[in-house]
Amino acid sequence: MQLKLSASQLPFGSLLLIAPFFLWGTAMVAMKGVIPQTTPLFMAGMRTLPAGMLILVAAMLMGKQQPKGWKAWLWITLFAIVDAALFQGFLAEGLVRTSAGLGSVMIDSQPLAVALLSWWLFKEHIGVWGWLGLGLGVIGISLIGLPDDLIFDLISFRTPHSLLLTSHSLLESGEWLMLLASLSMAVGTVTIRFVSHHVDPIIATGWHLILGGLPLWGLSSVVESQQWHNLVLFDWMGLAYATVFGSAIAYGLFFYFASSGNLTSLSSLTFLTPIFALIFGNLLLNEVLSPLQWIGVIITLVSIYLINQRDALAHTD
Repeated sequence: MQLKLSASQLPFGSLLLIAPFFLWGTAMVAMKGVIPQTTPLFMAGMRTLPAGMLILVAAMLMGKQQPKGWKAWLWITLFAIVDAALFQGFLAEGLVRTSAGLGSVMIDSQPLAVALLSWWLFKEHIGVWGWLGLGLGVIGISLIGLPDDLIFDLISFRTPHSLLLTSHSLLESGEWLMLLASLSMAVGTVTIRFVSHHVDPIIATGWHLILGGLPLWGLSSVVESQQWHNLVLFDWMGLAYATVFGSAIAYGLFFYFASSGNLTSLSSLTFLTPIFALIFGNLLLNEVLSPLQWIGVIITLVSIYLINQRDALAHTD
């Protein structure tokens, strides 16, 4: 793969690169049953503040140095606002106001924004094959996440009734919140490159989850009620998995790689997230995959190959 990050120096480097997206996908499956039993801001806080504490404990055991100087804390605070507070807040509120499929497509399309930002800020080469891969990725996750009827209507050049409803009730349905969440994650992915100039990326990831989680829980205590009254043991297990694996481990690995690797290539692996969610939803929740979804899986995998092999493919032309 073109994605030559520091993971190549670690055991099972390729598996570590894929791990964040596997954990995010499976965490979404774990959260499906929890969302109706709790409130969005409380859930967002649970996925950030405790996870940040776990990352800091692990970082201290690894001998990582704490942030020093006002510049380090300024960048961490900016990172926390954009990637933790705004992203998790928009995501949690959007999940309860929009369909899971459309929300997943909007969130997982953020590699496009990352590619544009990386091309503009860091002059990362994308090329024809890279843009083709990004476009196919969006098509693939659309086939995975959107209803089959909607896709057939679009292919037939008919205006879907569901699309009219979505446009009419945009603010109420939450699609705009999912779009804002996607943009927040994209900006956060790019921001870690600047943050890592002043502080270790693992330490920064831990602190940004803590600082971003505090206002989420603060808002939850003011505007929400009965956040945990309906949660049973199985729900707490789902929250624990989403916190430890879907946040602490996943974000720690992702931003460690993002601090030094090619952001376009790394972010393209986000297209794997809905695939993992789909597969484990099928295995654990007996969700049936349609033929269009299987086609979407294949197209998405092809898109990831094109993005990460874009330089090699360009040289063969």
